[in-house]
Amino acid sequence: MRSQVTVTWGETSTYHFDLDEVQPMPHEQARAWLDEQFTAFECEPIRLTGKVLTADKVLGVAQAAGEERFRDPVHQTWAMSFARATSAALAKPVVSVDLVTRSLGY
Repeated sequence: MRSQVTVTWGETSTYHFDLDEVQPMPHEQARAWLDEQFTAFECEPIRLTGKVLTADKVLGVAQAAGEERFRDPVHQTWAMSFARATSAALAKPVVSVDLVTRSLGY
């Protein structure tokens, strides 16, 4: 089965992370990694209740990290960790993170 995470800021700024040959991240470790990044980037909850869904964390972290973290080779380790954590935390082998529409696709 194909396993891939795609992060896009529009048609010309799309980044694909192939996870077929990468060691899967355990679910709890993935959730912890996203929590740490959400806090480190000082992301704000988007819901008035203050509840933060895993999907919200994925979108918030990607947006806060910025396109540079996905584009530049110097940040490739971080970007791959993001992709692994996203796939594992959402329990989906194929995930599309669209930052233009602030939505996720599976």
